[in-house]
Amino acid sequence: MLTAKQHELLHFIQERLDASGISPSFEEMKEALGLKSKSGIHRLISALEERGFLRRLPNRARALEVLKLPDAAKPKTRSDSDNVVPLRKPAPALKPIAANDIIEVPLHGKIAAGVPIEAFEDYNRLAVPAALLGAGEHYALEVSGDSMVEAGIFDGDYALIQKASTAREGDIVVALVDGQDATLKYFHREGRMVRLDPANSAYEPQRYEADRVMVQGRLSGLLRRYH
Repeated sequence: MLTAKQHELLHFIQERLDASGISPSFEEMKEALGLKSKSGIHRLISALEERGFLRRLPNRARALEVLKLPDAAKPKTRSDSDNVVPLRKPAPALKPIAANDIIEVPLHGKIAAGVPIEAFEDYNRLAVPAALLGAGEHYALEVSGDSMVEAGIFDGDYALIQKASTAREGDIVVALVDGQDATLKYFHREGRMVRLDPANSAYEPQRYEADRVMVQGRLSGLLRRYH
C-alpha cells in the first residue's frame, strides 16, 4: 500500500501529465502537497521509484513517467500481486516537451568559426533546454572566432549540433577537414569540390576536394550565456 502522501503525489504528477504532457517541477509538487521543503518530494519520488510506480527519464532534470496507479484510481482490467493497473504509455509524438525541461548533451570543446582548428574531443556535458533541440542525437560545441557573426553566431556561443553525415545546400554544418580540423560553416557543393562559406565579409570561402570534407552534424540551435 502507498502512504497518503505517496498516493497524493503520484496522482498529482499523473494529472499534470494528462493535462499538458509536462511533469510538474519539484517546487510545484512541494506546494501541491503542502510540504515545507523539496527534500520531502525527493524522498517520496524515490519511494515511488522503488515500488515501481514511477521512473525518472534519463538525461533530463525534470521528466517523470507514471508507470502504474493503484487500482482504486482506475477501473481494474486485470489482477496482479500489486493490485495495480499498468498505464498505457502514450505515443511519444503526442507528448510535448516542456520548454523548461533540461537535457544534458556532450560538450566537445571549441570549434572555429574562422579557420579550421584541431578536431574536438568529448570532455564534458552541457545542460540545454529541450525546446532548443529537435529529433535525433545532439552534441554541443563552444564557438571560437567571428567568421559566422552575420549568421548571429558569436565567439563564446554554444552551437547545438544534430549529428548527421549529410547536408543540404546552405546548411550550417560542422565540417571535418582532412580528418583532423573541424570548422563551422555554410555548406555548398561545386562539382567535385565542397565550399565552406563564412558569414563574415572579412573572410574568404574555403574550398576543398569533396573527399577531404566529412560532415559531422548540422546546426540545430544556439545557447548564449551572458556574464
